[in-house]
Amino acid sequence: MTLKDHLIGRIHHDGPMSVSDFMSECLLHPTLGYYSTRDPFGAEGDFITAPEISQMFGELIGLSLAQSWMDQGCPSTFTLAELGPGRGTLMSDILRATRQVPGFHEAAQVCLVEASPALRQVQAKTLGQYTPNWIGTTTELPEQPLYLVANEFFDALPIRQFIREGEGWRERRIGVTEDGLAFGLGPNAPQIALNDRLGDTKDGDLVELCATATPIVTDIANCIASHDGVALIIDYGDWRSLGDTLQAVKAHEKTRPLDDPGQSDLTAHVDFERLAMAARASGCAHTRLTPQGVFLERLGITTRAQALIRNLNVPEQKRLISAHRRLTHPDEMGNLFKVLGLYPAQSAPPPGLEP
Repeated sequence: MTLKDHLIGRIHHDGPMSVSDFMSECLLHPTLGYYSTRDPFGAEGDFITAPEISQMFGELIGLSLAQSWMDQGCPSTFTLAELGPGRGTLMSDILRATRQVPGFHEAAQVCLVEASPALRQVQAKTLGQYTPNWIGTTTELPEQPLYLVANEFFDALPIRQFIREGEGWRERRIGVTEDGLAFGLGPNAPQIALNDRLGDTKDGDLVELCATATPIVTDIANCIASHDGVALIIDYGDWRSLGDTLQAVKAHEKTRPLDDPGQSDLTAHVDFERLAMAARASGCAHTRLTPQGVFLERLGITTRAQALIRNLNVPEQKRLISAHRRLTHPDEMGNLFKVLGLYPAQSAPPPGLEP
């Protein structure tokens, strides 16, 4: 049975499903889901993330985390965590870049928040020497200082989509027609979680809501507010959700979200305002939302690129220049991706970010 057959059967039995349920099934079905059955990263996969583009990305993030650790008094034991670590490339680069920071590795306990058994196996090969601890959810984070990075994690969390109609909202749902899976709309109903959006939307506007993001940020912020640490959240999106951003990628090409369920990656832009609200509610401070290019330039990516390029041959130099541009240029990932930092209210913000 294909995942599409499974979804059609479920809809016939239970009725149209939310976009959130559709994303969950497509990405995490235990035997047919996208992340459950493959390694989607890199040139051979369906997409390439920033750590796969260049080692500079992870190196600079590692040094930012290490500087925050030093600014907060070098706690003798802390959690060095990543949400959705992919192949482990980012964490590997972080650990390599921080080897020379006195006491950092001795104090660090590497923790990987990963739900996919297939990806855990890949991460074990990349990071085995650091004896990482895997956990399934942020509720399992240790009660100690936390230095965490989440790169392209929140964009893969399931979203619900609502279209404004008067003072209520109609939820976008997925049903079955003679042509296969198709979008439709549920009945008009109030949505308490969207009451704050009635003032800045009009009839026909589509707003996306990620219910699972808030408890994850709450877990992280509670830990940081209670025990110190920082979190760097890096993803594409903007301060406030507006419009349909659900997208599918297969073999590095965009495709329609309802085509090939389970065979393509599904993501949506992150509503950073909701993440910041959750952090504030837990007593944690947050930085301004900062473009990735600005963040990396403040951390010295150009200086790092100039140092690396001296020892490269011409083809390698061209690849490095291309990687630098892709990570930082406004027309590439530089403006599309944003960075939000979380930190204790009494401490300095993470380097590269402003309060």
